[in-house]
Amino acid sequence: MKKIITTDNLAIFKGKGIRKTIHKNEWWFSVLDIIGVLTDSPQPKTYWAKMKDRDKEISQPFPFWEQLKLLTDDGKMRATDCANTEGIFRLIQSIPSPKAEPFKRWLAKVGYERVQEIEDPELATKRTRILYKLKGYSENWIEKRMRGIAIREELTDEWKKRGVKEQKEYEILTAEISKATFGVTPIEYKKLKGLKRENLRDHMDDLELIFNMLGERVTTEISQQEKPDTFVKNKKVAERGGSVAGNARKQTEKEIGRSVVTKENFLSKPKDKKRLGK
Repeated sequence: MKKIITTDNLAIFKGKGIRKTIHKNEWWFSVLDIIGVLTDSPQPKTYWAKMKDRDKEISQPFPFWEQLKLLTDDGKMRATDCANTEGIFRLIQSIPSPKAEPFKRWLAKVGYERVQEIEDPELATKRTRILYKLKGYSENWIEKRMRGIAIREELTDEWKKRGVKEQKEYEILTAEISKATFGVTPIEYKKLKGLKRENLRDHMDDLELIFNMLGERVTTEISQQEKPDTFVKNKKVAERGGSVAGNARKQTEKEIGRSVVTKENFLSKPKDKKRLGK
C-alpha cells in the first residue's frame, strides 16, 4: 500500500514535520528529519554521515536504526534511515542541541500515544480529527476526509485478500482508479496542484473527495463480488470502479459548468477566511 504523507504518518515538532511509519507495532521516525529539526542543518545527510563516522556505535543499522520506506520529495517511497523511540534517544546523545530536552519529552509523548492507540484505535481517529481542525480545515471537510480514509483502508484490505502484496502494485492500482476517475494519475494530480511531499487528498475540495471516495468504494464492491485472483484482473476492476466515478464526474461537470479537477490546494488558501471545504 502506498504511504502518503498525512497526519497519520507525519509528526509535528515545533512546526516542523517528521516522517514516521509503523514498524514492528511501534513508531519509527526519519533520522534525517530529526537531525534537521534538532540542528537546523541545511544538509542533514552530511550531518548524519559525519555522526556515523564520529560515533562508531551508531554507524551500523539495528539496534539503533533500520532502513524503512518513506515518501520522499520526488513523490516515491524510498528506503530511508529510521529509528524507533529508543534508537532516537541514543542518537540524541550525539547531537548537541538546545532542543534536545524538549524533543525527548515530545518523543516520549508520541511513543505513549502509540501504545494508547493500539489499545483503543478510536484515539488515532480522534487525534487525526483534531490535527485537521488545528490546521484550519472545516468540520464538513474533515468528516468527508475521515470517511475517505476509512474507505481507502477497506479497499487496501480487499486488495490484500486478492493477493496484492508489492508496493508497486498498490501504486499501479491506485493510479488506475485515479486515471479513470479524474483523467490524471496521482503524480500528475499533485503537479497540477503544485504539491511535493504533501498528501494529495489533504488538498482536495469537497467534490474531489467525493468522487475519489466513489471510485475506491465501487472498486471495493466489484472486487468483493468478483474476487479477482490475479493482478491483471485487479487492475481491470480498479479501472472499472474508477470509470463509474469518472462518468459521474463528467456528468457533474456538464451540469455545473466547470471542471471538478482544480489547481487549488489548501496551502494557497487564505488562513483567515476561505478554507478548503467551505
